[in-house]
Amino acid sequence: MARSELTIDLGAFRRNVRRMREVLDGSELWAVLKADGYGHGAIACGRAALDAGAAALVAATVAQALQLPAELPKARLIVLGPPENVEAAREARLELTVADGRIPEGVPVHLKLDTGMGRWGLTELPKPGGRVVGLMSHLASADCDSEFTERQIERFREATAPYPLTKHLANSAGALRFPGSRFDAVRCGIALYGLSPFEKELEGFEPVLRWESELAQVKLLRPGESTGYGRRFVAGAETWIGIVPVGYADGFRRDLTGTDVVVEGEPAPVVGTISMDALAVELPRELPSGTPVTLVGPGAPLEAHARVAGTITYELACGIGKGRAHRTVVDA
Repeated sequence: MARSELTIDLGAFRRNVRRMREVLDGSELWAVLKADGYGHGAIACGRAALDAGAAALVAATVAQALQLPAELPKARLIVLGPPENVEAAREARLELTVADGRIPEGVPVHLKLDTGMGRWGLTELPKPGGRVVGLMSHLASADCDSEFTERQIERFREATAPYPLTKHLANSAGALRFPGSRFDAVRCGIALYGLSPFEKELEGFEPVLRWESELAQVKLLRPGESTGYGRRFVAGAETWIGIVPVGYADGFRRDLTGTDVVVEGEPAPVVGTISMDALAVELPRELPSGTPVTLVGPGAPLEAHARVAGTITYELACGIGKGRAHRTVVDA
């Protein structure tokens, strides 16, 4: 096999879209494809989202959105980033987000109100003009602060109430935890990929990504012997270790030391320093070279890795997607 194999399951993605549509109970689902579909592949996931009933696709920038029409010519495309390359956006029938009040000509726009994120957005919502097709904001802490989220929802509701336009506020965390945040449409990203915006795995959603490798070498460390840079792991007793040909250049970060992967169906802790091209795992016994290793998948969820690294699933998924793993797309 290649050094590692990344498998993207579009069947799981479609089922997640359908599940989220059930949760939304009538609000439109807009599938967010930022960062090449959170590292999963924007084109393939965009097509699967539309097949499963998503009403629109959402890109981070005009440049990213311009890659989609050739493959997805009938998709409604909405750009979250600032208006740029407006002529090309107009030709591609993109819808742009305006956060500073300057509305470009000849392009449908969504006015963005800052209700508490404290980044891009209008302080006050002006009366929408003729090119305005939507009103939006962005939740800052739907995953961790219910009180502040409810304040954002209410401010958005009050500010947009006079205008009969499409209103959209919620992300995945908001849609799942705050029914009042759903309005007319919801911009869902991470949950569609079967990953959690919270610390624990999502019930009812399936991870779309699986990452696998194998043991390239197995060796016995005797007491006092170490593995890896800096001798961060020194054997206190005879210890079998396996070397996996995956490292931080592949997206398996240095701060994932201590997380568990799965070797021959059993959890195996990552030990020592993760290097550019390799990592070491502690084995329960001698195993042959070539034994399969699940880096991300059943028994080794990305949420657990994120807790060890002190980060979020979003960051890890995007990093894997930029790595060197051989990619296979299936539709199971």
